[in-house]
Amino acid sequence: MIPAMPSPRTPSHYALLFTYVLPYFLYVFALMLPEAWLPKPWSYGIAIAASAAAIAWAWRWFLPLRGPQAASGSVLAGIAGGILGTALWLAIKAPFYEPGGEAWPPAAFWMRVLASGTVVAFFEEQLFRGLLLRGAVLWDRLRRAGRTDPLGEVLHEHGPGDVEPGAWTPAALAISSLAFAAGHAPGEWLAATAYGLLMAGLWIWRKDLLSCVIAHSVTNVTLALWVWRTGQWSVW
Repeated sequence: MIPAMPSPRTPSHYALLFTYVLPYFLYVFALMLPEAWLPKPWSYGIAIAASAAAIAWAWRWFLPLRGPQAASGSVLAGIAGGILGTALWLAIKAPFYEPGGEAWPPAAFWMRVLASGTVVAFFEEQLFRGLLLRGAVLWDRLRRAGRTDPLGEVLHEHGPGDVEPGAWTPAALAISSLAFAAGHAPGEWLAATAYGLLMAGLWIWRKDLLSCVIAHSVTNVTLALWVWRTGQWSVW
């Protein structure tokens, strides 16, 4: 299904790009501050505050979390998907790392848990399963329809609101999952690609971002607690 005209309700993908990447970049920038200048717990505190402020500023331009199905079902699906995602991440990533590793100080550990369970889960799902996945779906549809400049049309003439909830194509799943993996360390690329596909599966099944955000949050928190309990810090 290819929209005949640009959506009158939402800005184009290009116009929204800054809005969607701003919380991500503010978060990363805050964590790049040298620990000699700022202790790690404070860096995480600044990262959370900066990302949350960017999200609040841009809230009206973000995609809705709710979809056409019941929110309660999406919450339950997200919890189940998040637990499954933790198991998937551990099974795929663990062989790439040596057992053990240096433990994180408690204050830094819990601040990272707070960050990954809140702002990180939100802005990553909005960016990768929201803006990017929908844009890739539309690009693939336009490409297969024989349009001369499908990428230009997607970027400048259409917005994410032009793609129906739950829409997907194989190419779009690959693009969004590989882009998600690219933001991780090399030893995590395979696990992150698989995890991106799992989150996309929730999007297809539940037709919303709510299930994806909850699942991402659950995975980040349960993975951290598993690491804390087992002492396998190299996996985290």
